[in-house]
Amino acid sequence: MNKNNSMIGTLLFCNNKKFNPNNFQILFLVKKCTFVGLSKTIMKIAILGYGKMGKVIEEIAIQRGHSIALKVNQTNLDFDLELLRVCDVAIEFSSPESAVENINKCFDANIPVVVGTTGWYAELNAVQERCISENKGLLYATNFSVGVNIFYEINKKLAALMNPNSQYEVKVEETHHTQKLDAPSGTAITIAEGIIASLDRKDSWKNDIVVSENELGIDSKRIENVPGTHIVKYESEIDVIEIKHEAKNRNGFAFGAVLAAEYMKGKKGIFTMKDVLSL
Repeated sequence: MNKNNSMIGTLLFCNNKKFNPNNFQILFLVKKCTFVGLSKTIMKIAILGYGKMGKVIEEIAIQRGHSIALKVNQTNLDFDLELLRVCDVAIEFSSPESAVENINKCFDANIPVVVGTTGWYAELNAVQERCISENKGLLYATNFSVGVNIFYEINKKLAALMNPNSQYEVKVEETHHTQKLDAPSGTAITIAEGIIASLDRKDSWKNDIVVSENELGIDSKRIENVPGTHIVKYESEIDVIEIKHEAKNRNGFAFGAVLAAEYMKGKKGIFTMKDVLSL
């Protein structure tokens, strides 16, 4: 972090799938993402899922000048919808079982919702249909970390570079604490989908270490007190190419969620972190 408390992300891009050194460019994506200091948009925020992540979100939101008008946990799940209506935006970090109900409550209250919970995407189409048909506001992401979203872009570009090099086998590894309920993680799924989109020899992913030739394996590990870690590994008989993201704490995810909430104030439609970060 520099003296202005900002983050600068650097991405490597290639113009086409076949690597050509003459076409290789460095694209600097500069986003001034201030962790502390007042936001230009002051809001009343609802936190739906006031657990460990919710408390970090609260801390960062208050640092940026926002107020928390509603905090929902296991003790007040049947909260009055009027409490939600006074909020400018909701941040949803509950559980796969509660996420869709919370999203629909936000739609009922006519406030935009930022959803960080994963494991509910089997119902994504229905949620998106309601959002569009009723002109509501939804931003969902498998990961709100600025660093992870940069990692997503690097991952896709690397997959494109590796496409003509069939001697490399690829796999995804993800490790989280034992309290994480869904496996594979939403982040690992997004990484896998980015690889499949650019790597012709893979057409699906499987949450297993033993997979068929056309499947991309995701190895999920749950270990006590470990940081969230995602690794993409390309391996041949002669070498290994690996990219890795390791979260040191929850602050990056929470900060990204607050950025997303600031972006969503007053907005209608469906958005992702690519919109927030202009990726």
